[in-house]
Amino acid sequence: MLDYHVHSNFSADCETPMDRTIKKAIEIGLSEICFTDHIDYDYPDESIVFEFNLLEYDDQIRQMQAKYGNRINIKKGIEIGVEPYLLDRYEALMRKNRFDFIICSMHTSDRKDLHSGKFFEDKTINEAYAKYYEELLFCTKNFDSFSVLGHLDLVKRYKQGSTRDFHELITEIFKVIIPMGKGIELNTSGFRYGLNTGMPSEDILRLYYSLGGEIITIGSDSHREDTLAYEFNTAYNLLQRVGFQYITSFEDNKPSFQRIASLIR
Repeated sequence: MLDYHVHSNFSADCETPMDRTIKKAIEIGLSEICFTDHIDYDYPDESIVFEFNLLEYDDQIRQMQAKYGNRINIKKGIEIGVEPYLLDRYEALMRKNRFDFIICSMHTSDRKDLHSGKFFEDKTINEAYAKYYEELLFCTKNFDSFSVLGHLDLVKRYKQGSTRDFHELITEIFKVIIPMGKGIELNTSGFRYGLNTGMPSEDILRLYYSLGGEIITIGSDSHREDTLAYEFNTAYNLLQRVGFQYITSFEDNKPSFQRIASLIR
């Protein structure tokens, strides 16, 4: 198994050191783990700063690779929180740093955070969903320094009940990223947060597959070692049901493919 969305105490919302997470990953039999700690520039909640020292991050991962590399593959990733007005800053970040894997996520929209609910306060639920997907579409059209889109329908986690599926906007997003050789992740944290599905949901996975999407990673979005590889067999079975036969891993932002059937336990 490969977990391609894992946080450590370099993320402002996580207290778990890499060493502890890696030991757990080895214990449960993971073959590969990718740390994807948060950088969210200009996060609207001033009580939390989603930035960290990238030199220290690189050094820590190298230490972990030297210590555990004969037992598990450890990759250096990052999760960036985009918004249209931040794209130039992220382009500069990518020019100065090397990552094996880059998750492009949107945790804020309309310059408001989803987590606190502020983003939804002055909008109907359909207006909020439309704004979220429109900004994500803009970002995909104007930014290509990433590997996959993270938890593409994250907006559902914080507010449910929309009367639309927004497949028309999501289709436009896929028509941008698929020819670029970019992918999406299946984030299994949705099962932990009461959605009874991963993110994105099955209808969006089917849409991506129908449009020729092939690059897909699986990540637990774990902030604690005890949620590594959460519901991965459920995710593997879901992907096979949709039609996917492979999941993707990355090195130096270049994809390679592993057959799902070989990973199911």
